[in-house]
Amino acid sequence: MKTKATATLLGAAAAILGGYAFHAYGQDDVKEKPQVKDPAVSKAAFREVYKVLMHPRCMNCHPAGNAPLQGDDSHPHAMNVTAGPEGKGIYAMKCANCHQHANLPGLNMPPGNPNWHLPPRDMPMVFEGKSPAELAALLKDQKKNGGKDFDQLMHHIAEDKLVLWGWDPGEGRTLPPLTHEEFAKQFRLWLDHGAEVPDE
Repeated sequence: MKTKATATLLGAAAAILGGYAFHAYGQDDVKEKPQVKDPAVSKAAFREVYKVLMHPRCMNCHPAGNAPLQGDDSHPHAMNVTAGPEGKGIYAMKCANCHQHANLPGLNMPPGNPNWHLPPRDMPMVFEGKSPAELAALLKDQKKNGGKDFDQLMHHIAEDKLVLWGWDPGEGRTLPPLTHEEFAKQFRLWLDHGAEVPDE
């Protein structure tokens, strides 16, 4: 006859063993990983992810040069703003001087976030002008993505407040082509099926 303690131990062991089949990727909900990875699924998912990454809400802060872009047409930032070595502006033109902790009310007023910045100079993470293959390779390269593994990439995509700002950009700005939920889902599929680099 099983004692209550024995049942508890058996239940704990089952939970531990069962946990090997799941992966949280830093989110509250635990998802089951695919038993067989499908490169085609991974590549198709990244093409959906790519649509968001190339949208102005993302690309404007990942420019090819040392200056941020702005607007839905991704024109160079007004007032000759430059990113600086830390991605937070230089001298009197610091990003935080205009970009407050929240969006300012009104049409096309300066958007805001407590951590408003561009990537630092030594880790530029350029999206502008990249093909799907180039961008996928960049994102998964820990020497170029800030040392992030797949779990950390997923956490960044799903929970970073500056990333989430893209879906709450203030009046007068378009939203990315996918909802944030769908974007995170496609990013997860890309990773779970091998983080494949799509064909050009």
